[in-house]
Amino acid sequence: MQLHTRTWGEGDRLALLIHGMMADHRTWRRVGPALADRGYRVVAVDLRGHGASERGAYSPELFADDVVETVPAGAELAIGHSLGGLTLSLAVDRLRPERAVFSDPAWHLAAPGEGFGPDVFAQFKTAPRERIAAMNPRWDEEDIDIELETVRMWDEASALGLASLSGVDLLPAKPVVPSLVQLADPSFLIDAAKAALLAERGFEVRTVRGAGHTIHRDDFDAFMASLDGWV
Repeated sequence: MQLHTRTWGEGDRLALLIHGMMADHRTWRRVGPALADRGYRVVAVDLRGHGASERGAYSPELFADDVVETVPAGAELAIGHSLGGLTLSLAVDRLRPERAVFSDPAWHLAAPGEGFGPDVFAQFKTAPRERIAAMNPRWDEEDIDIELETVRMWDEASALGLASLSGVDLLPAKPVVPSLVQLADPSFLIDAAKAALLAERGFEVRTVRGAGHTIHRDDFDAFMASLDGWV
């Protein structure tokens, strides 16, 4: 599937951005221009079932195949958040960016009874503004507005398509390219033991203190600072 994309900048270096569940390219509204200011041409995708991209069957493999079909290989930088991090990890061997950043990646989805599993995401389809704001107290008003719009456009079946992965260890065995894992504080996806295992496997792991799951919206300045040496 050819995905809808948004581009910032005209730099000589290419950066790819892959959003998380329920979002689309608009989640990167500050990150895209910031990278463009650093000399990148920044391309952000809307994954299938999200934003202006088409709907269809859903699986992590299909999300990854779509990204490979849509964006060029060999970018200098690729960043994937949450579901986008899982997607990037399944596409990185084909995309072959010079550097990859996995921002609080969805490498462990809660099993039924563990809490925040894929089925819970589907319930956000009808979440009122007050709930979105209460869950994300550090977000700007504009980000809350964007979230409400992206959730309205989102196909909640894309979350249910991940149900078979609940409770499964999805951590990569090793980095395909130099890779940073950027974690929320705390991360509900990557606990301390998994973070230590990733470090043993060759990933650089950095925690953004005090930031929630969507680090780039919770604390944009700290998000960018944590990318020091990677952008």
